[in-house]
Amino acid sequence: MLEIIPIDTPTLGDRSYFVTDGEVAFVVDPQRDIDRVLALAEAREVTVVDVFETHIHNDYVTGGLALARATGAAYHVNAADPVAFEHNAVADGDVIAVGARMRVRVLATPGHTFTHLAYVLEAPGRAPAVFTGGSLLYGSTGRPDLLGPDHTHDLVTAQYGSAHRLARELPDDAEVYPTHGFGSFCSATQSEAEASTIGREKRTNPALTLGEREYVESLLAGLDAWPAYYAHMGPANSAGPEAPDLSEPRRADPAELRRRIEAGEWVVDLRTRTAFAAGHMAGTLNFGLDGGFATYLGWLVPWGTPLTLLGETPEDVAAAQRELVRIGIDRPAASATGGPERWAAGERLASFPRASFDELAAVRHHRPVVVLDVRRALEWDESHIEGAVHIPLQDLPRRVDEVPGGEVWVHCAAGYRAAAAASLLAAAGRRVVAIDDEYDASARAGLPVVANAA
Repeated sequence: MLEIIPIDTPTLGDRSYFVTDGEVAFVVDPQRDIDRVLALAEAREVTVVDVFETHIHNDYVTGGLALARATGAAYHVNAADPVAFEHNAVADGDVIAVGARMRVRVLATPGHTFTHLAYVLEAPGRAPAVFTGGSLLYGSTGRPDLLGPDHTHDLVTAQYGSAHRLARELPDDAEVYPTHGFGSFCSATQSEAEASTIGREKRTNPALTLGEREYVESLLAGLDAWPAYYAHMGPANSAGPEAPDLSEPRRADPAELRRRIEAGEWVVDLRTRTAFAAGHMAGTLNFGLDGGFATYLGWLVPWGTPLTLLGETPEDVAAAQRELVRIGIDRPAASATGGPERWAAGERLASFPRASFDELAAVRHHRPVVVLDVRRALEWDESHIEGAVHIPLQDLPRRVDEVPGGEVWVHCAAGYRAAAAASLLAAAGRRVVAIDDEYDASARAGLPVVANAA
């Protein structure tokens, strides 16, 4: 019985796939922490014999090479990709036999990158399955702008053609298994779908329902910023990343933590925003494990800056490490566990208030405050609170001096980014209130909202 098992990485919005016929297995687009794949193979008592890469990824460090070396599997990468490691070069039209019953056919699907591939699984007694990587996603396509503006037009046109090639060459009951599209910034737009077929995508996907010009214009109009660490992923993947070191980081005492903070290093508190606001070691920054930890920390931290992790338990630190190696931040400088009283060792703890939009509306009747919106540009353009200052979270570390003086009430769409921003402002000595509320509540609270008429 053939199994296709998704391996979700929800914090990065991606999926890898483990496929087995009960005797052998292959893997598509594995993440860096390959122990998850090895555990699946061991549980099912099968050998991984092939690893397929749909493209040189922009949003995470691949585990493909490490997995191939650990298992002895053949590692399939586009022959046109200039990689620095041994691999099995594949091209459009190639067919790879995986065990006795599975065949994988290679289809060129440029658009997300110039050398993007899709892989079509064909096996007796079932409909084909196509692993589309960052090409055809659920209700969307991969974004075509990650290689820079000089290539965007060519790539978006190619993406449209690739979607139509898949729709033309595969039957309607072919199952679609994308790598991106579950929250990844590699997706042009997001969908709530968890499964799909070529037939469903023909009915619902803009790449297949709109004319080419309309598709291109609508896709390009909806693109927003992507995380800064993406710039490092392509080179890392082309070089051939090794397996990560997930051993416990060195423990730091309170004096070392203070020295690191005063040296301008990033000491990151992994607790929830509620716990952090209530009390934290002064100068630490809050990127909780309960949100988009790796995405936002990787986006903001200056690349190469020593990073120290503060978690309530060793398990919290280990979870953060696992998230970070996926984006190429391999070894924390240090760590500490317990809580802020232990980390601060007698220092007075810092704190700041949390509030709702109702409370913001009430306080504005009594005194002026700065309202800082740290959402992305597209969110701001759609609507924002009248009179608010807009500095997207990813720009805040270098633009803190642009925040007007006085008490700052900072908000985002749901609270996570506001908490990170509040911690940055508090570390810079600002008086801050973190709005821990859904943005939609701002209008219900009576705050004047400017909406985009379009």
